[in-house]
Amino acid sequence: MYYSDEVVEEVRAGSDIVDVIGSYIKLQKKGANYMGLCPFHGEKTPSFSVSGTRQMYHCFGCGVGGNVFTFLMEYENFTFPEAIRHLAERAGIKLPEEEFTPEAKKRADRRMRLFDINKEAARFYYAQMKSDAGKPAYQYFKKRGLSDETITRFGLGYSDKSGRELYRYLKARGYEDEILKESGLFTFDEKRGVYDKFWNRAMFPIMDGNSKVIGFGGRVMGDGEPKYLNSPETMIFDKSRNLYALNYARQSRKSYFLLCEGYMDVISLHQAGFTNAVASLGTAFTGLQANLIARYVKEVYITYDSDGAGQKAALRAIPILRAAGISAKVINMKPYKDPDEFIKALGAEEYEKRIAAARNSFYFEIDVLKSEFDFSDPEQKTKFFRETAKKLLQFTDELERRTYTEAIAKEYQIGFDMLNRLVNQYGSAEMPGEERKEPVYTERKKQKAEGGLYTSQKLLLTWLTTDPALLGKVKGIVTAEDFTDEFYYGAAKEVFEQYEKEGMVTPARILNRYETKEEQAKAAELFQTTLLGELDEGQKAKAFAETVRKVKQSSIEMRMGRAAETGDLEAMQKAIAEQAALNTTLTKAGL
Repeated sequence: MYYSDEVVEEVRAGSDIVDVIGSYIKLQKKGANYMGLCPFHGEKTPSFSVSGTRQMYHCFGCGVGGNVFTFLMEYENFTFPEAIRHLAERAGIKLPEEEFTPEAKKRADRRMRLFDINKEAARFYYAQMKSDAGKPAYQYFKKRGLSDETITRFGLGYSDKSGRELYRYLKARGYEDEILKESGLFTFDEKRGVYDKFWNRAMFPIMDGNSKVIGFGGRVMGDGEPKYLNSPETMIFDKSRNLYALNYARQSRKSYFLLCEGYMDVISLHQAGFTNAVASLGTAFTGLQANLIARYVKEVYITYDSDGAGQKAALRAIPILRAAGISAKVINMKPYKDPDEFIKALGAEEYEKRIAAARNSFYFEIDVLKSEFDFSDPEQKTKFFRETAKKLLQFTDELERRTYTEAIAKEYQIGFDMLNRLVNQYGSAEMPGEERKEPVYTERKKQKAEGGLYTSQKLLLTWLTTDPALLGKVKGIVTAEDFTDEFYYGAAKEVFEQYEKEGMVTPARILNRYETKEEQAKAAELFQTTLLGELDEGQKAKAFAETVRKVKQSSIEMRMGRAAETGDLEAMQKAIAEQAALNTTLTKAGL
C-alpha cells in the first residue's frame, strides 16, 4: 500500500507523540519534555525523552529515537503502512481506499490468501492432533514434558498418515490449486496427483513477529526420513529472515534473547518461564536473522547443543551477531546435550545460574581454539598464542583490544607486553613465515577521522533544526551538498528545502520519507546530538562557528580530492576559489 506524502504528514500531524507514547508507558513532564522508563531496554532511572515541540522521542540510555511512526514500528513491530493505518484510525482520519496499483493489489491479495491458508492448515493440524488419529503426536508432546497449555500456546499439531486430508480440507473451503501450489504445503505430481507435503508428523507452526502463520516444521513419527522437514520458501516464508517464537520473545521485554538450535529447545525454555528464547529455522544462523534480533535486543545468549557440532555452530553465529552490533555470550549446557534436556534434568533455577555464568563470546572462541593445541608441546603453545594474537585484531577500537589483550594475557600467563607486542606485529608488520598484510591502524585512523567529521555533520543538523534561524545565518555558505555521507545528505536536503519553502523546520516530518524503522531511527539520531547545554551564549556561538567551518572545510577538501582523481580542472579551480574565500565568507556571516 502506498500513501502520498500529504497523507503521511496529515496522519503524523494528527497524532500527538506525547499522547500516543503516553498510552503505552507512563510519562512525566520534566522541563520542556516528558520523561519515562524506556520500553526498549531495562532501566530503573528514566532516560526516555519525548518532545512535544519536536514531535520526536529519544532514549539517552540505549540511543533509540524517532517520530510517532518509528515508535509504533519499534514497539508493535508494525510496518510503515501498518503504523500509518493504526494512527489514522486512532485519530479518526480517513485514508484513501484505492492507492494500490493493479499489480500491487494482486500481490497483496495473494499474500493474504497464503496467510489464510497457513492459518487454516494450523487449525487443521491442531484438530488432527486432538483426534484419535493424532494420539501418536499428542503422546509424543506429552512424553517430551509439554503441558496442554504449552501445546495450545504454540499451536502444535499432527499431519495424518494418509497425506491427503489437508488438501481435501482446503479444497472444500474454496481454495484453488494455483494458490495451494504456492503455499508449499502440497506436492503436485502428474502420476500420483496432489498430496500433502507433511504426513505422519508432529507439526510446529512457524509464525512471524506478528503471530501470523507463515510456514511449518514437522517431526516424523517413527523412523522415517528426513527426521525434520520444514516448509519450502514461499512469498510469505523466508527461513533466513525469520526466527521461531519471535512473536513471543519480542514481547518478553528482556534485555537479551536466548538463541537455540531447535523448536523443542525453545518450547521447553518458554514453558520454564524463559519467554525470550528463539531459534533459527532448520538452517544455519544468518545475518538477516541477526539484523532481525537487533531490532529488539543488543545482547544474545547462545544456548546451542554442547557437542562439537553445536560448538561449531556457535563459532559461526558469533561473528554474524557481532557484525549486527549484538554482543554475545555462550551458555554451557554440559553435561546435558541441549536446553530441553537441561531443563528437564535440573530445572529453571539451575538454568538461570548457567545464564549468569555464560562465557563471553571472545573467551569462548579462545577456549575452543585452545582445545586444538597441545600445551605440553612448546611449538603448539606458541602457535596457539600467535592465532590468539590474530584474533585480537578483530577489535578495531584500541581500548577494547587492549582490555581483551590484558584479560587473555592474565588468564594464560603470557604477560601483557609479550602478547601485545605479538598483536602489534601481526597488525602492522610482516611476521616470519606469514604473508604481509596492510597495517590495520591506517584504516582505523581513517575511520576515526571520518567518525569525527560525521559527528560534526550530525551536530550541525541538530543545531539547525533546534534553532532554524541559524539556517538563515549559514545561507549561501553551507548547503546539503556539504554533508558528505549519502544518508546525511538526504536529511540535510529535506531540512534546507523545508526552511526555504516554509521558513521553519519540522524534524519529525523529515522522518516520513523513511519507511523502515531502522532508517527512521538512524535519521532521528541526526537530530539528537548533544548541544553542550552548559556553555554560555558566547561559547555556543564559537562552537557553532567551528562546526560550520569544519563541515565546510571538509566538503571543499573532498571535492578537491575528487577533482584531482578525475582530472576535472574546472571543479578543482572552483574548489580552490571557495577555499581561498572561506575565511572572508565566514567572517562576513559573523561565524
